Amino acid sequence: MGEIILASASPRRKELFQMMGVSCQIDPSDTEEIIDTKISPSDNVCRLAEQKAVDVAQRHQNSVIIAADTIVVKDDAILGKPESSKDAARMLRLLSNQYHFVYSGGAVLLLGENNAIRQRITFYEKTKVTFSSLNESEIQKYIATGSPMDKAGAYGIQDDYGSLFIKKIEGDYYNVVGFPVNKFYQTLKREFPVIFKKVFNL
Repeated sequence: MGEIILASASPRRKELFQMMGVSCQIDPSDTEEIIDTKISPSDNVCRLAEQKAVDVAQRHQNSVIIAADTIVVKDDAILGKPESSKDAARMLRLLSNQYHFVYSGGAVLLLGENNAIRQRITFYEKTKVTFSSLNESEIQKYIATGSPMDKAGAYGIQDDYGSLFIKKIEGDYYNVVGFPVNKFYQTLKREFPVIFKKVFNL
């Protein structure tokens, strides 16, 4: 088993892997993230994470590829990254004084020679987040920072003005950041002991 590859350009996910003590190479996927409204949020994040992992796997062999995807769900509406400032404002108004769910999915591929996928697994986590009431001034001030534009649901919970809006979290905090670290750890430990030992240097 060679390199551990994180198929993500997200600085937040990179920081989480550093926090977990996982040494990895960053090789982001450039595959387009298209939500399929006909399937569940959990299936969407798992499918998109696996899609990213498979895309990056084409450039590697004898490696472990790890990818992830995060979406926000309010009622039955799936909120990805906003397409514009107007779209970001729409999302933040929708979340104001309400609860929503954050889904993060992960995919792990074990590659052999010639990009062959020897093993694969997907997993996801779901966290409930409750927002305080936001006024228009707060929404516009936050959008002016530019921070909401690369985040599902148009907000971030860490190192970000968006953290001021969050009243309550039920579930895994790191899942809202963008990667369910506990689910990742426990899934590898249970399902992929060989990869688990490699990833966590045990």
